[in-house]
Amino acid sequence: MIYCHIFVRFLFLRRMHFVLYHINREINMRKIKFVLVAILVPAVMLFAYVPANAANPAQDLAARAALLADVDSGLVLFEYNMDLRHPADALTKVMTLLLAVSACEAGTANPSDIIEMTESAYYNITAMSTTQNILPGERLTLLDLMYSAYVGNANEACNMIAEHIAGSVVRFIEMMNELAEELGCKNTNFTNTNGQFNDSQRTSAMDQFIIFREAMTYPLFVEISSTFRYELGETNMSEPRRLTNSNLLLSPNSKYYYRPCTSGIASATYEGGYSLVSLSEANGLSLICVILGSDDFIYDDESVDLRNFTETQRIVEWGLSQFSRRTILSSVDLVDKAPVINGAGADFVNLRPESSIELLLNNDILDEDFVKTVTIYSVESGETLSAPISAGDVLGEVTVTRDGMDYGTILLVASTSIELHRLEFIRMQVNDIMASSTTRNIIWVLVFIVLGYAALVIRHNVLRRKRIRKIEDAKRHLMQERQNQNQNQNQTR
Repeated sequence: MIYCHIFVRFLFLRRMHFVLYHINREINMRKIKFVLVAILVPAVMLFAYVPANAANPAQDLAARAALLADVDSGLVLFEYNMDLRHPADALTKVMTLLLAVSACEAGTANPSDIIEMTESAYYNITAMSTTQNILPGERLTLLDLMYSAYVGNANEACNMIAEHIAGSVVRFIEMMNELAEELGCKNTNFTNTNGQFNDSQRTSAMDQFIIFREAMTYPLFVEISSTFRYELGETNMSEPRRLTNSNLLLSPNSKYYYRPCTSGIASATYEGGYSLVSLSEANGLSLICVILGSDDFIYDDESVDLRNFTETQRIVEWGLSQFSRRTILSSVDLVDKAPVINGAGADFVNLRPESSIELLLNNDILDEDFVKTVTIYSVESGETLSAPISAGDVLGEVTVTRDGMDYGTILLVASTSIELHRLEFIRMQVNDIMASSTTRNIIWVLVFIVLGYAALVIRHNVLRRKRIRKIEDAKRHLMQERQNQNQNQNQTR
């Protein structure tokens, strides 16, 4: 059995050498074609990418597991065995690089840190491991080590990053598993930093989407993962190294070149087959595609198709042709209007959504399929909405549903301001006052009091005038008597 296993491994290595040889030959042959294309049709590259209609990816899928999901919403557009536990292989390096760039952003590490390669960083690096032959004692920056690990697929660089970030490889692996659990990965377990095969080191298509999506939130990760070629400068122990990303979708010289693809990493092992996690962007969509356990196909002319690349293209093409991002509810839409009283020149106010609802939808779904249920608070409560009203005042809400599924509730606000009509306001206030029976009774009591008081005042004035007239009459009578007496006296004399 031991000899049989060794023989199988030997055949696999020969096969991998054969595949890699043809990949290299294919890249070199394509350089001439690429130059011709660049000369003859440069204008074509200026147009936005429009994917052709693609076949359903579930048909004859050449992979053990696959997933296509939207970056922005996390919506899964297609999946096949997305929770199947599968060898993590080189996709492990996504998590390694994620921890490194997050440490740089947190300030606990710096891309310019100078790191000296240690003997311990070669721990568990087997003869079958991919390396960049970074020697003990060689000094590189952390940034160069990150490029070496991700673009150059250097397993020893992963261990060196781990020692620098966490103090030891063992502690770094613990951090990898802690972060995977924190992100919600349910089928992932890491036992090393670089993806060398181990029965216990597993992941799933869904978990790889979660990890890669998180990693893409870091600009430094985006920069590194989108790089196809990178040159390491001369070190104290090495001439410059030229690194090449294993993701041939990024190579303009490759037959697998796929312009919408902007980043990703590929893997090829005996145990796990061909895998790939990548990001493609076109038509306003950002889609992550995960392929696990694909295979290769060798034609009669000995040319090779690596189907982790071709299946990725096929699945992404399908997604771009079947889905689009649409605005179901816009913040500039006038959804309804609310009745208003006491408004200057207006008896209603238009309502618009406070924000928009944008959804990634299958193109078969029509905008008319969505139901918008409007609730105006004043109408619902039976209260009267009165001016003044300011633009932006919250006056209701709208709920968007389709086939019983709730897509969100958005507040409705006044689209314009309504000023208060002063005279109308006063008239309404008077009417409101007079509409109350209690108020009317009080007014009548006040009227009676006023009338009674007025009657008393009039009576008082009448009596006062009578008294004044009597006094004046008495004065005139007295004066007349005095005049008469004076006249009599004069006559007597």
